Amino acid sequence: MVQTSPSPALAQLDSPQEWDLSDLYQGFDDPQLALDLELLQQTAAEFRQTYRGKVGELAPAEVANCLQQLEAINQKAGYLYAFPSLVFSADTRNTEAKQFLDKVMEALTGIENQLLFFDLELQQLEVEKFGELQASPALHNYTHYLHRIAEFRPHRLSEEVEQTRNQDSLTGRQAFIQLRSVHLGEQEYEPVSAGSGKTASTEAELGALLFHPSPEVRCEAYCSLRQVLRQHNSLYGFILNTIAQDHRMESQLRGYTSTLHKQLMADEVSEPVFRAIMEGTGSRFDLFQRYYRLKGEALGQQIRICDIYAPWTSAGEPVPPINYKTGVGTLLSALEQFDINYARRAEEFFVKNWVDAKVRPGKRGGAFCSYTHGKHSYLLLSYTDDYSSLFTLAHEMGHGLHFASIGDRQTYFNSSPPMVLAEIASTFNELLLLDFLLKQSVGDKTLSKSLLTRQLEDQLNLLFRQSTISRLELAIHERAAREGSFDHKWVNEQWVELYRQLCGDAVELLPEHQYDWARIAHIFFKPFYCYQYTASTIVSLACYQKYLEIGKDFLPGYLELLAAGGCENQVEALRRYVGVDIENPDTIRDALGYVEGLLDQLQAAL
Repeated sequence: MVQTSPSPALAQLDSPQEWDLSDLYQGFDDPQLALDLELLQQTAAEFRQTYRGKVGELAPAEVANCLQQLEAINQKAGYLYAFPSLVFSADTRNTEAKQFLDKVMEALTGIENQLLFFDLELQQLEVEKFGELQASPALHNYTHYLHRIAEFRPHRLSEEVEQTRNQDSLTGRQAFIQLRSVHLGEQEYEPVSAGSGKTASTEAELGALLFHPSPEVRCEAYCSLRQVLRQHNSLYGFILNTIAQDHRMESQLRGYTSTLHKQLMADEVSEPVFRAIMEGTGSRFDLFQRYYRLKGEALGQQIRICDIYAPWTSAGEPVPPINYKTGVGTLLSALEQFDINYARRAEEFFVKNWVDAKVRPGKRGGAFCSYTHGKHSYLLLSYTDDYSSLFTLAHEMGHGLHFASIGDRQTYFNSSPPMVLAEIASTFNELLLLDFLLKQSVGDKTLSKSLLTRQLEDQLNLLFRQSTISRLELAIHERAAREGSFDHKWVNEQWVELYRQLCGDAVELLPEHQYDWARIAHIFFKPFYCYQYTASTIVSLACYQKYLEIGKDFLPGYLELLAAGGCENQVEALRRYVGVDIENPDTIRDALGYVEGLLDQLQAAL
């Protein structure tokens, strides 16, 4: 069992905590909410009245001043959106939160429309004039921001059309995304007995049972979750089709060659890098299959899709639970081994209740880190007293620490790291935790094997499952572009076929798996999000290997990389600060080789 000594400040964490959002607002009856919204609308209107039609006349210092004003507006808008959004995520059955979120989104869309002119007028400047702005010392802090404006110049529409697109989103694409979240949050699941008198009935509890020692319990939990998806299969297929059509129409309207092209530009990833990731992972499905054959042999059974997270132990030697207080103390101890200041910043999240880890009905599934520039991040997860929850906490804390570094150094327009960089700290945190736990569990073969196999399963998930999700999206958006629409049955078939290619004969697919795609929130709210987990995993493994190689000397460059946020090109930042080249095929090959090495170690230990 892992022994830790949590800080006295954390002594109150006897159970998973709920977050305190008072840093934002005291509640929906807080008069500051209405006042801030009114003042923000007034400020945006005044900015528009002062500068609309005059951007081309502004000197560089005046443009810098305008950007600072816009950053202040966006930062306050972030507070107004974050509060109802976080309340709603913690309880999707909260009608007051939903209604206020709708109200805020409508108001913020109006504000965004008021301010659209500024970037559009910048994009309309003559190349020479725009170049003067880019070269001006007064705008040095906005170099990358201006570069991105120039990149999107060919794809911007007129102010009137951009405003219409924003307004339509409220009752169009965004409304359908929200519909799925609300509908899924309202579902009731068939309860599953977990033994010892315990029953699981929430999404988080049922998901935790996929790690249960009993094959029957795992199957029942898996099917309970997918039964809801089967029942509403046509609805979720309709929602996904509608969202895909909207992306197709937007891509055509803006002159992108495809939805993939549109998204890769937003992500600052070149198509050759994307294709290399797809091809590199697609060529090594043998690693995924080899692992699950080994697991099947060890468990003496054919691995079914509901068994992929099964423990490598018999019912007689279960992995012990790890409660919330112990889990938090363990994570902080692991981070201390890396850097004491890094750990203290993590501790602040727990002391100040910036974490919502409590399991309850209606809570949004999954986990996330929500950053509000000028404040801090909030972390949401459902902690179920197991090591999977602990690693989820480490992952989201990595995001929180990343944004804390960004907040120290960057202004609003430089505060959003491109997605490949955005996942580095989270994955790095998990690797730090894994190494710490392996050292602490020497002599406990059951826990050590569980941790090692968990690491392998995480890497296989990030490298192969996430890229498979993006392969599904390629099929979806290519179908939408080619034939105009699809239905739920077609998506079911595509998903099953892609998984057959991934699993081979190593993993048996249950009939319920065909509905599983509807659980993947990312394919609804942002296309081609998941390949970035794969890309970031590749980069994170490269970073971690360098850390193991050079030790504490790695820390300064790594922290500089985190603090860079979105102020520079991510490919260049990776090369400059940590010496990792994502454009080099060897980087992909070495990451897959790292996983193969872990497989070799595991097989030798069996």
